[in-house]
Amino acid sequence: MQGIYICENVVLSIELLPFRVHLPVGYHGRASSVVVSGTPIRRPNGQTSPDDTQPPVFGPCRLLDFELEMAFFTGPATELGSPIPMDKAEDHIFGMVLMNDWSARDIQKWEYVPLGPFLAKNLGTTISPWVVTMDALKPFIVPNSEQNPTPLPYLRHSDNYNFDIKLDVSIFAEGMTKPAVISQSNFQNMYWTMKQQLVHHTITGCNINPGDLMGSGTISGLTPTSLGSMLELCWKGTRTVDLGNGITRKFLQDGDEVIFRGYCETEGYRLGFGTCTGKILPALQLQF
Repeated sequence: MQGIYICENVVLSIELLPFRVHLPVGYHGRASSVVVSGTPIRRPNGQTSPDDTQPPVFGPCRLLDFELEMAFFTGPATELGSPIPMDKAEDHIFGMVLMNDWSARDIQKWEYVPLGPFLAKNLGTTISPWVVTMDALKPFIVPNSEQNPTPLPYLRHSDNYNFDIKLDVSIFAEGMTKPAVISQSNFQNMYWTMKQQLVHHTITGCNINPGDLMGSGTISGLTPTSLGSMLELCWKGTRTVDLGNGITRKFLQDGDEVIFRGYCETEGYRLGFGTCTGKILPALQLQF
């Protein structure tokens, strides 16, 4: 299983660079630290730069974050050198899961430019424990997001392949009696469809195998309560997120459990994705 995680393909983002409306931006990840819901996540150690005028320092991540995402598993394999055309893309998308692409924001800030995230992401990626097939999701298809400008021809498709999947994020912190919902979003906020993401990923001839995992990118909506990460919810650390009973957060603390839930609902029945959960463990005390 390989991983590719498609970054910031949503309608709303903290910063949208011009190329983001011309192609679904992505980066390749790793499969070794993709874990099932319920697996604890260890706060990572790494290089950060708290003072831009000084050399970097090494120590525990101070700005640990979640990213509300979904992901799809691919089906039939393709040959190296053979792109997937748009009219065949649906044949290679098997089903979907919830996904938390944990992010160490202070490590990410230091390493991000110009090569992109590396150690800020490989601490762990959590997925829900079963796959909901695309056949089961067909009753919940909704219109695709309007795309302006019109994508290049290889990324165009006229059929709807967006889905009404309701999503919420909760934090269950030490001292609380029940989790606090801090965000409510929807998969239909995605700018690029899964078919466009897959076609773009393979346009160079990159082959896929059954079971490859491809993430959506952060799923944020247009309201302050529909944002898909602490970075957005606390607006780069300028405000706090209220968990109730005097407990607030800007970023995740040790002992916090992050809980994603997702479901589709229509005509009196519900199709659920279950939960995608992970609890933060303290960083290891490394000695060199």
